[in-house]
Amino acid sequence: DIGILTEGTEAITGTELEKMSQEDLEKNVKNYSVYARVSPEHKVRIVKAWQSHDEVVAMTGDGVNDAPALKTADIGAAMGIVGTDVAKEAADVILTDDNFATIVSAVEEGRRIYDNILKAVQYLLSSNVGEIIVLFIATMLGWFVEPLLPIHILWINLVTDSLPALALSVDKAEKDIMQQKPIDPQQGILTKEFVSNIIFRSIIIGGLTIGAYTIGLNSSEVVGRTMAFAVLAFSQMFII
Repeated sequence: DIGILTEGTEAITGTELEKMSQEDLEKNVKNYSVYARVSPEHKVRIVKAWQSHDEVVAMTGDGVNDAPALKTADIGAAMGIVGTDVAKEAADVILTDDNFATIVSAVEEGRRIYDNILKAVQYLLSSNVGEIIVLFIATMLGWFVEPLLPIHILWINLVTDSLPALALSVDKAEKDIMQQKPIDPQQGILTKEFVSNIIFRSIIIGGLTIGAYTIGLNSSEVVGRTMAFAVLAFSQMFII
């Protein structure tokens, strides 16, 4: 009546599940949307069957018997009000209001925090590697005058690096954040796309800064440094 059993899916009882091998369960688990009268062992088998398809599995529970499945699942969610201490200890998340809708809000908030961490790390690495490129090129070219003085770099690190990064950490969630697929638990932060974005932005920042310094150097050292400093700062603001 509430729509859990949809067209093309089936219901299965614990008795029927008991007669089924784990291989058969893994093969057919996507066909079942309702499980009736299952034991704690069955719950663990169901979780493992979904995990065999590389799915991120969440399990909810409140009793002592739910603890093994809560522990086995990628995300165990225990009830905070009616849940037993054993279930809470085994879980990753405790619903203090016992409301399943809170899980959705928690997932959205977790994704927002993760995205913002990626944004901040990507911004900081791009900016700092860009600065390294500027000083590295200046050293390689054998310039006797540094494009940036230590006080310039200190200002960049304290103001145009830290404050925007703090702003990114409280950025609002993207509109389609709940339509995105779960992140692979085995996937680290440094993906190909992540690293390539950092390299691309760093080269742009470094190249523009060196170009500005070279143009300004035709007038004087002070003008060259001023232009390099301004371009470096504003290019970071542009990335933000």
